[in-house]
Amino acid sequence: MGDCPGLIVLQPVLHNNIWGGRRLAEFGYELPDGPVGECWGISAHPHGDCVVAAGPYAGMTLSQLWSEHHELFAGAEGDRFPLLVKVLDACDDLSIQVHPDDAYAAEHEGGSLGKHECWYVLDAHSHGQIIVGQRAKSREDFALLVEENRWHDMENLVPIKAGDFFDIKPGTVHAILGGTMILETQQSSDVTYRVYDYERRQADGSLRELHLQQAMDVIDYAATAPVTGEVTAPEVDGITQLMSCEYFDVLRVRVHRDAPVVLPQPHPFMNLSVIEGSGAVETEAGRWQLAKGNHLVAPCGCGDLRLSGEMTLICSYVPTKEG
Repeated sequence: MGDCPGLIVLQPVLHNNIWGGRRLAEFGYELPDGPVGECWGISAHPHGDCVVAAGPYAGMTLSQLWSEHHELFAGAEGDRFPLLVKVLDACDDLSIQVHPDDAYAAEHEGGSLGKHECWYVLDAHSHGQIIVGQRAKSREDFALLVEENRWHDMENLVPIKAGDFFDIKPGTVHAILGGTMILETQQSSDVTYRVYDYERRQADGSLRELHLQQAMDVIDYAATAPVTGEVTAPEVDGITQLMSCEYFDVLRVRVHRDAPVVLPQPHPFMNLSVIEGSGAVETEAGRWQLAKGNHLVAPCGCGDLRLSGEMTLICSYVPTKEG
């Protein structure tokens, strides 16, 4: 079909972070000097707007495509590309933090989206852990634990291993701890409220800002903290649905040389990130070679994605609204 749109290959944006390392080079990225914690692989956020690497839209940003060629995302609503996909290398612990929901962010953060996110664990220490959830039952309980510096009484530690998955809803206190690499799928938001940052100092000697009042506003004190991130959903023809919420569905796709995968793409768009191995993806518009660290957007109307090789991908899309 001659008018079938091709896949959109993006150039990742890399960010220096106080807690970052150098392991993102394992994904084929050229790292800037210093500790690098984040690769924004699929992003139209103003803090890291990915550029199209090749094809008819080469040199345009993803936000430009959203506004100037919205036919590529036909059926997707909103005034901005809604999702953001990152790879994170936590050489050191991230701050203990929490994110707001849409309503709080819109009111207090200049119209920003909230930040519902999820983590697929790519690698972790043999005794790796993360913080997901906290034990305070009220704002007053939380404030007292903070005042008394009783972080270990507050935080909910969960053991992790590669292949685990966590749904981090707005209002969930969390922290990725050192020695962990994850792929994060989230709403396109960069609003973070730091609760604790270990008293560590930045290069200029200053402490990073904390946001305790905002954090206590948005924490969900009634939330049940998880005890494991083990994936129990079935794998069907290489595809596992990791989660579904109002903002995104997330899939893990495993492709083997003797078991290629046909991935339907009936959505306004689908994000694809290769987290392991290499192979190819073919549509009616052509064939693209894929390798670990590649990030692509499959636009509306591109048809089924025929995946071959030996690789694992994390894919995401915005669910269709009923009615």
